[in-house]
Amino acid sequence: MTARLYAHADEAVADVEDGSTVLVGGFGMAGMPVDLIDALIRQGAKDLTVVSNNAGNGETGLAALLAKGRVRKVVCSFPRQSDSYVFDDLYRAGRVELEVVPQGNLAERIRAAGAGIGAFFCPTGAGTPLAEGKESRVINGRTYLLEYPIRGDVALIGAHRADRMGNLVYRKTARNFGPVMATAATTVIAQVGEVVDTGHIDPETVVTPSIYVDRVVQEANA
Repeated sequence: MTARLYAHADEAVADVEDGSTVLVGGFGMAGMPVDLIDALIRQGAKDLTVVSNNAGNGETGLAALLAKGRVRKVVCSFPRQSDSYVFDDLYRAGRVELEVVPQGNLAERIRAAGAGIGAFFCPTGAGTPLAEGKESRVINGRTYLLEYPIRGDVALIGAHRADRMGNLVYRKTARNFGPVMATAATTVIAQVGEVVDTGHIDPETVVTPSIYVDRVVQEANA
């Protein structure tokens, strides 16, 4: 399978529908697909459920999407930090929903969607408010909670390099959630710093094979 290369991010996100669940890669700003998010803001999709590690930084990227009122719900691990004031204000005003998921659980729930796993038991969160409403089971004397996969309609991820087939290579911590998100969405759109000819990436360094990638856009300032 070969990904389609797009000249502009606006074209790549043009068909994202209202009400979509959007997986957004990034750990803070590392690996955050800012060009794709900005294009999504211009595109106008609303009532989105955004799944990401955190709830935005400053006023750019995911925070800018939140500020425009396009997000109905955030599913994340770290909704509050020193520069997450956009989300904080919206949440306190009752203008956005929040589901807090421990970071390991978030990654595994996304990975489970890509692997076709129907559900799994995990001990993280047992005995805390995060366990409310969840099925539990004692296994080998320890309490586990039943967790369900998180699948996206769209995944927006950032990578370091792509070839013309759509094989992706990441750079250091920018790798974070990108690989698992790429397996768990119906449409995967990758923002990359560089596009090279097929064959110019060592197959041993490919992290996300092109079979998972539908669209590739080179960063505007690359």
